[in-house]
Amino acid sequence: MVVLRDLSVTFTGARKPVQAVSGVSLQVQRGEVVALIGESGSGKSVTLRTLLRLHPERRTRIGGEVRVDGQDLLALSGRQLADYRGKVTSMIFQEPLLALDPVYTVGAQIVESISRHEGVTAAEAQRRALALFERVRIPSPARRLQAYPHEMSGGMRQRAMIALALACRPQLLLADEPTTALDATVQIQILLLLRELQRDLGLSVIFVTHDIGAAVEVADRIAVMYAGRIVEEGTARDLIRNPRHPYTIALLKSRAHGAMARGTPLETIAGAPPDLSVLPPGCAFAERCSLATDACRAQQPPVIEIASGHRARCLRTDAVVATAPVCVSTP
Repeated sequence: MVVLRDLSVTFTGARKPVQAVSGVSLQVQRGEVVALIGESGSGKSVTLRTLLRLHPERRTRIGGEVRVDGQDLLALSGRQLADYRGKVTSMIFQEPLLALDPVYTVGAQIVESISRHEGVTAAEAQRRALALFERVRIPSPARRLQAYPHEMSGGMRQRAMIALALACRPQLLLADEPTTALDATVQIQILLLLRELQRDLGLSVIFVTHDIGAAVEVADRIAVMYAGRIVEEGTARDLIRNPRHPYTIALLKSRAHGAMARGTPLETIAGAPPDLSVLPPGCAFAERCSLATDACRAQQPPVIEIASGHRARCLRTDAVVATAPVCVSTP
């Protein structure tokens, strides 16, 4: 189980400290898929990378509590952290061509990971690497193990990245926009593959995306992030059918769906996200929100319990109902 309590991440390398994540609390149960959605810069990837402590330590301040399967992640030493990465928690990066080492074959990188964490022979690690390639449905798997990353297509590299992430049987899988650089057909294949592997292996998954459609496809629960905070959280079904934060509604309205008449323009979210180095005292979305009041701008809104497991950080949760889009599809 993953537990984040009041997580904050501040980068101190710039002229002013940048509060990239502020007071994030989230739990992920065993075998559950949680999607983090929101615009670029909302803190999704920063939160994800904190679960592997990938941020430069000298320029990053992390506060709060981070626990994975009972381990206090912020207390791990260098050697303990090396044992944790890949074995307990692993990650599928957004661009596998950059994540994979270009001077080694893909197979050699998977074999090295298995040998490092599992302590098996090179022959056994090679056998497991081949089985992983077969499982993620890479054609001609024995030959592809000998390929370098640049010799594979984008979709095939992403499948190889998934195989590498699963190589040491992790308990938690982090997926950072794994379909962004792929064409639409391959995106669907990768999403279906991830969901199938998650169910078969009983993995906990945190899936980062800016695409609500992708989140609905794979997630049990969705957390909406804005300016480093979770502003709404609930089951995928509740969030789509009954959104209660203005930002969630704005995201839903800005997405094309099957009930739209041809030629209908998409709605846009006016303005831009706030500067994370000078966050306002109140709701960070207030300047872009048509329902905002002086109270919204004066102080941080509390978290309101809409229903069991459905929460929103907003003073106007009742007022937003009239502005919610008609639900045209339900996960």
